[in-house]
Amino acid sequence: MASNQKFNGELFRRPKVVCIGGGTGLSVILRGLKKLPIDITAIVTVADDGGSSGRLRNDLQMPPPGDIRNVLIALAQTEPLLESVLQYRFENGEGLKGHTLGNLMIAAMTEITGDFTKAVNAMSRVLAVRGQVLPASEQDVVLMAEMTDGTIVEGESQIPKTGKRIRRVFLNPHDPKPSDGVLRAIEEADGIIAGPGSLYTSILPNLLVKDMSEAIRASQACKIYVCNVMTQPGETDSFTASDHLRAIYDHVGERLFDIAIINNEVPPLTIQRQYAKKQQRMVIPDIERINKLGCHAVADNLLLYQSVLRHDADRISAHILRLIRERMAQRQSG
Repeated sequence: MASNQKFNGELFRRPKVVCIGGGTGLSVILRGLKKLPIDITAIVTVADDGGSSGRLRNDLQMPPPGDIRNVLIALAQTEPLLESVLQYRFENGEGLKGHTLGNLMIAAMTEITGDFTKAVNAMSRVLAVRGQVLPASEQDVVLMAEMTDGTIVEGESQIPKTGKRIRRVFLNPHDPKPSDGVLRAIEEADGIIAGPGSLYTSILPNLLVKDMSEAIRASQACKIYVCNVMTQPGETDSFTASDHLRAIYDHVGERLFDIAIINNEVPPLTIQRQYAKKQQRMVIPDIERINKLGCHAVADNLLLYQSVLRHDADRISAHILRLIRERMAQRQSG
């Protein structure tokens, strides 16, 4: 009986979950996870160099705030109107046109506090954020790509535009230091989630930060990769689910993840045709090849039909919580 009580105590402890990524993909998952009884830390890429983020990065020598802004809003306990205000992009005004208000607020907070991570923490308090948001690094990081023809492309926003196939991406500087708290959050995690999101420009820039992939590999947490549902032009054209994993492993080494959550629902033909016009296809769930990479595949209908295809955040979150609790129970009983 005592062992059962111990087992149950571990099983129903609030899991600590670290989510790694950037862009809209991470934000979608976080909107589902924040409803669950877990403690969330989001580690967010700082390789963005386009649009409002790129301008603030160049003008103020600060990390780009755009992906951080989206994650803060996803985790915030805010009214819809406040979210609209923070996401508002100025359409006029010299110097203002193209900037989002949320980016400007993070920039202002960075100057007030003198530190980007402190600014993100302060914004988290202002927005009553459910969890902790950490930039992957505070250094000025530039994402570079070597294409299959040997050419080098500089800048996250430029890489998908070349029309060439990516051989590898790397950071400049090569080994940026992780922000305070990043490695500790990974070490203490019960679950580590990477994705969904742009493979080369949102996921890998995090994993290439100094000691990041090593810390994930050393962790006893349940390590999960959430694969994209559609290919991305200029990054993952014709990629299957296992191709996504293979690309990550080619960069940071084998067996980083225990589990891959993949979509196995085929979108209706009308949706497929709509995406085909943008050179996007469904990511094929090649489960056997995923298993051969030492990763257990969890396949389900993960599609949510809105104006665009999105992951069903609630369904994925339920899978994530179940898998993490199973791992916690195994660790406790073992």
